Amino acid sequence: MIVTIDGPAGAGKSTVAKALARRLGFRYLDTGSMYRAVALAGWRRGVDWQKPEQLADVARQVRLEVHGDRILLDGEDVTDAVRTSEITAVTRFSADNPQIRQRLVELQRRMAVRDNVITEGRDQGTVVFPHADFKFFLTASPEQRAARRQGDLAAQGESRSLPEILADINRRDLQDATRPVGPLLRADDAIEVNTDRKTVEEVVDFLECLVRQSPLPPGEG
Repeated sequence: MIVTIDGPAGAGKSTVAKALARRLGFRYLDTGSMYRAVALAGWRRGVDWQKPEQLADVARQVRLEVHGDRILLDGEDVTDAVRTSEITAVTRFSADNPQIRQRLVELQRRMAVRDNVITEGRDQGTVVFPHADFKFFLTASPEQRAARRQGDLAAQGESRSLPEILADINRRDLQDATRPVGPLLRADDAIEVNTDRKTVEEVVDFLECLVRQSPLPPGEG
């Protein structure tokens, strides 16, 4: 079984997807970390961001492995390194690159061949797994998403103001929606879930009931 969870940055995709995967005993696949890892590799090698073929060459050379919520780049655990502000700022160069998109989509599909998978990202229900068994699209207000991002950065030792992060969120939303390949879109058959004012447990309860085809929690539906 394949369950896709798409949505904008800060909507809670990663947290919800990991929790849902644990409950169901499914494999968790964080596709966004794969694009971040390619960007990190390019950053370390000093690629010219204005020459897409250089980063595409890097993507063909590196080895990416996803183990639960950990991402390995050529055997090195770079889970924390790919979440820094510096790498977040340049990840668009890998996400907008058609050659890199093609390579990573193929890799993601191979990863889901033998397992039940909860996969999250931007284009999982529209491009990577259009025939997924269940598709969810998580949303939240930009303000709520900025506050969550601020908390994540603080946990990593980074201090940034809320207005600055909100501006980044709005800019990233525009980039994600207008990128030429793999834009952020809600699949026509995806169930949209607004996570504002909901706990992680409430959101996961709702998704789990749908996947298991169980009665919905009180007040949901």
